[in-house]
Amino acid sequence: MILITGGAGFIGSHIVDELINNSYNVIVADNLSTGRMENINENAIFYNIDIKDKTKLEELFVNNKIEYIIHLAAQASVGYSMKYPISDANENIISSLNLIELAKKYNIKKLIVSSTAAVYGVPQYLPIDENHDTKPISYYGLSKLTVEKYIKLSNIDYIIFRFSNVYGHRQIPQGEAGVVSIFMDSFINNNEINIFGNGKQTRDFIYVKDIAKILSLCIKNDDITKEIINISSNVSISINELYGKLKYITKKDLKVNYLEEREGDIKHSVLNNSKLINYIDIKLTDIDIGLEKTIEEIKCH
Repeated sequence: MILITGGAGFIGSHIVDELINNSYNVIVADNLSTGRMENINENAIFYNIDIKDKTKLEELFVNNKIEYIIHLAAQASVGYSMKYPISDANENIISSLNLIELAKKYNIKKLIVSSTAAVYGVPQYLPIDENHDTKPISYYGLSKLTVEKYIKLSNIDYIIFRFSNVYGHRQIPQGEAGVVSIFMDSFINNNEINIFGNGKQTRDFIYVKDIAKILSLCIKNDDITKEIINISSNVSISINELYGKLKYITKKDLKVNYLEEREGDIKHSVLNNSKLINYIDIKLTDIDIGLEKTIEEIKCH
């Protein structure tokens, strides 16, 4: 039995689907603050709980034979973390400590945790490998790094994955959403495109279904133990190039507004994925194909 926290969310729901397609028994724990009921696979067991509530969370362990945990539930907005650092710490650190304590108590075989490129802060070199200094410049990055440190001290078998920019179907374009989701929403609804700065800033983007496959392959892989691994495409593209790709796919030429760059935005970020590729035999989805698939899926739903 695999417990997935945040399994009703964008990334979590794709991982649930992949695991169920591979005949795993899956429990989803989600408080639906950002997750959606329609994302939850009908073959998963669903618990509407907030993992900050340790008593209710423990009931889930008592009533189910959980062997593996994939922990995705988090407060993921950089902006929110800077405005509300205590709330961010409660959502990301306290909830994770509850899970770590219960994982130890109930002898979980492996804890797989989603972290973020935000733990690195401003890149000292590119692409960023796992040995790069961790100097987060947001409370969000700091809270995720703190959870990493707690896990390392916990003596649990773990894998910590640091995600780059994830895109795909079910990503909500509101709030602190990924740029791909925001751009796609504009293209589908024929709205103007807003780009902060000159659009030359670069990122690497990873297709959500690739993440689902990677995590599924890692669960019972005993070669990967107590590791921190970047998940990325290792391909850098600019925001202007991203706009160009979507313009080509949709055959739409939308008006672009270049706005003042946002304070704290990192100019260039790309994660080195060589460690991942050494462990996992997977052909990552080319961004042009991933964008086309995402638009097709959005139109079908």
